[in-house]
Amino acid sequence: MHAVGMSMTARLLGLAFASADALVEIDAKGSVAFALGAGPSPGQDVGALWTGKPLLDFLHEGAGAVETLLATKPGGRSPATQILIRVGTDRVRRASLRAFILPQLAPAISCSISYEGPAIALADVETPPLSDAEGFLAQAACIVEGAPGLSLAFLDIRGLECLGGEVADKVYRRIEATLQSAAAQGSSAAQITPERFAVLRPSGDTRDLAAEIVEAGRAEGVDLGAESFISSVPKGADTLCVLRAMRFAIEGCLKDDGLANPQIAFSDSLKRTFRDAEAFRSVVKSREFQVHYQPIVHLASRSVHHFEALARFSSNNNGPANAIRMAEELDLIESFDLAVAEKVLKRMRAPGAGLLKMAINVSGSSLGDDTYVEQLLHMTAGSPAERKRLIVEVTETSALADIEAANRRLAALRETGIKVCIDDFGSGAASYDYLRKLTVDAVKIDGSLVRDLETDELGRDLLRNIVELCRSMKLETIAEMIETEGVVTELKALGVEYGQGWLFGRAEAEPRTQLASAAPVRRRGAVEAWG
Repeated sequence: MHAVGMSMTARLLGLAFASADALVEIDAKGSVAFALGAGPSPGQDVGALWTGKPLLDFLHEGAGAVETLLATKPGGRSPATQILIRVGTDRVRRASLRAFILPQLAPAISCSISYEGPAIALADVETPPLSDAEGFLAQAACIVEGAPGLSLAFLDIRGLECLGGEVADKVYRRIEATLQSAAAQGSSAAQITPERFAVLRPSGDTRDLAAEIVEAGRAEGVDLGAESFISSVPKGADTLCVLRAMRFAIEGCLKDDGLANPQIAFSDSLKRTFRDAEAFRSVVKSREFQVHYQPIVHLASRSVHHFEALARFSSNNNGPANAIRMAEELDLIESFDLAVAEKVLKRMRAPGAGLLKMAINVSGSSLGDDTYVEQLLHMTAGSPAERKRLIVEVTETSALADIEAANRRLAALRETGIKVCIDDFGSGAASYDYLRKLTVDAVKIDGSLVRDLETDELGRDLLRNIVELCRSMKLETIAEMIETEGVVTELKALGVEYGQGWLFGRAEAEPRTQLASAAPVRRRGAVEAWG
């Protein structure tokens, strides 16, 4: 049989096999290369209507399905995807779409379309409400990974502030319908500010959303102005890098002055995030960071109790707060936490180290699985006594996703003699939840409650309650950010046992057990036991 005849036979068989109303073939760019069967309106020929045009042009909802179709593998068959097909300017028809590849027509991707019910007015279509910023980011987290081509679009819509009553409701419904119809998958569109909207859309979608918004307003007798900013998500981009850059751009929109060019902010942030993430990976892998040691003292005797190990990334000894936040967002923090532990253990084993005791920080993110605990126990397996000289401070910079699971992992550390401390207690909303659900040995009170203790009566009362609560739970208390003798006096009166701060010493490259400002101690250079 002639090749053309074979192709047509295959298509007809494919149409029959799919039990569909129409069969559409799309090329690698998402354009309709061939179409056979009924159009969305009675009497229409889908071939004459759609051939040679992008499939996206005919979809009001379900544009993200095209990206899924293009990823269909030979022999594969996609699940049914619900779509809305445009019928004129203000009507749509529901349909079900599947993608598959016919061997005789490969690599062309065939799509079967089955219409469901008659065409309906666009105004009668129930559209899910737009998300807020956090909801949008949550949706994006589900969509970005594995998506072959996406763009982040911001739309500024002027004239909405003048609307009210039923007209405002109708206009907003039209805006919602327009943005959701362009969304890549699901409800990935949001209202970020009263005038700024965001939508994650397929990069192949060339629709002019700003023009559609203006037209939607005009249909309700409202004169709107709209402008769009679009930035592509690089193919193969690290999902977490993309989400971090997206968050940066959206948070910029939420500031009082907003972002004049959110697409530039997104692009610049994405590039910077890739660069910073790679630099961080390199630093951790090569161990090209320093660990400095700040003393924690027994307030009554002024003797050094232990040291907190603090990472430093540059020659000017800057703290790593920004790098840590980035590492937590990009899921790089676990390897860093382990690298710090490795360096600290090496220092503890160095000649002349004696019985130095060290506190190491662990992010909540690192307690999301068993790896951190398993690796730390492996590092200390050769010296069980060493574990009794370690304390793990759980930070609240990244909240524990599963506190019960984290508690089981921390319990495994405590069973071997490693102590556990809640760090920065009182600084975040999760502090009391941690105290209630984590079995620990100590609590480190955040410096914001300590620094102004001499003058802040309300803070003093709050700290007193924290100390009494910890005492009732038999937990040791450590106060940080101590800078004056007056604060030491207040802390001792409240019953706080240990302290840390510039009054006793800054973080230094070598742990120093003899403090310049120390009051009389039991003996020179003494280091207390855990108690």
